[in-house]
Amino acid sequence: MKMNENIKIINGGICVIHDVKAGGIREGKHGISIISFPKSMAVGVFTTNRVMAAPVKHTKSILENNNISAIVANSGNANCFTGSQGEEDCKNIVETVSNKLKIDKNEIAIASTGVIGRKMPMNIINKLIEDVKLKNSDKASNNSAKAIMTTDTVPKEYSIEITLNNGEKVRIGGICKGSGMIAPNMATLLCFITTNAKIGDKRLLKQLLKDVVDKSFNMVVVDGDESTNDEVILVSTGKVDVSDDEALDPNFQEGLEYLCIQLAKMMASDGEGATKFLEVVVNGAKRYDDAKTIVKSVASSYLVKTAVFGGDPNWGRIVTAIGYSGVDFNPNNISISISNDEQKVDLVRNSEILGFEGTDNLKQAEKIMKHQDIKIFIDLHLGNETANAFGCDLTYDYVRINAEYTT
Repeated sequence: MKMNENIKIINGGICVIHDVKAGGIREGKHGISIISFPKSMAVGVFTTNRVMAAPVKHTKSILENNNISAIVANSGNANCFTGSQGEEDCKNIVETVSNKLKIDKNEIAIASTGVIGRKMPMNIINKLIEDVKLKNSDKASNNSAKAIMTTDTVPKEYSIEITLNNGEKVRIGGICKGSGMIAPNMATLLCFITTNAKIGDKRLLKQLLKDVVDKSFNMVVVDGDESTNDEVILVSTGKVDVSDDEALDPNFQEGLEYLCIQLAKMMASDGEGATKFLEVVVNGAKRYDDAKTIVKSVASSYLVKTAVFGGDPNWGRIVTAIGYSGVDFNPNNISISISNDEQKVDLVRNSEILGFEGTDNLKQAEKIMKHQDIKIFIDLHLGNETANAFGCDLTYDYVRINAEYTT
């Protein structure tokens, strides 16, 4: 996605909104992140896994019926498949935050990430909640992002300022975590987004977030597993009007999509054990859903992912993944190329094979595959629809990390 000239990258993460305060703290593998703000409209997108964690159920209900003033998230324990005890632990967390911030319990959204099927260590969690210091600063946003990390190796945050069509400026900031258990829908993903935008209709905001998630977090593939705890929450503090007659400013829509795609790319780059970032682009599809299906098929292919890890331009694996995607296309009229930031080479052009063994094209492709960022381009030559998916290679370390996850 090309950056709109009306979008400017700025520092601050979620604290780029001046009336948002944040903080995070850790004790061993357990962390607590708290975000507070004036009572605001908020919407969410959640896991579709039938096994849904207690905090997800709680927050879905809260956002359906209330505006909120705070989000609290913990790492180290998913509070999932824990029965009535998990529900009680949610209530306990909410009560502790309510007392700390002096706000109503119905104004608090919660999220959890970590090991499934383990009791919450409430003595640790409540102490961490009490110890979190909330501020409006770059460091506070960064600390909040660090506190929700599990197998992530780096905190993930991004913030932008957008110039609207009427000349006013609006800001959006986000933090997220996610490294494994990623796909087919979102990931082991917690993402919290703040904006000072004012949207009159909550339905508009909810639909916008859903559309943006479909093009960003739902297009990340690390390992093909869908979490029980996924939450993306967008908070609108309502200072700058971005809607008019039930229509949203297109620059705001594009800015939110751009921010979420950048966060999604960070997740893909930080996939468990990953050494390379992979982007798959499909052009020339008849329907968007066809393009989306193929990019996810290729990005999900273990054979493609291991070839990326090994630096092997085995385009036959790409062809295979296109073929079993279930999309109707003409195998006798496709093109495949790969690139990095510096060069691009065609391996198949309108089904003419250019990447035979010993050809200059294949030799150039071998050099490209040694780079850290790799793009695969596929053209179906059937229409004008396009889609992008984001992923990474599959390495020995992925197996090690997940083999040792609870030990």
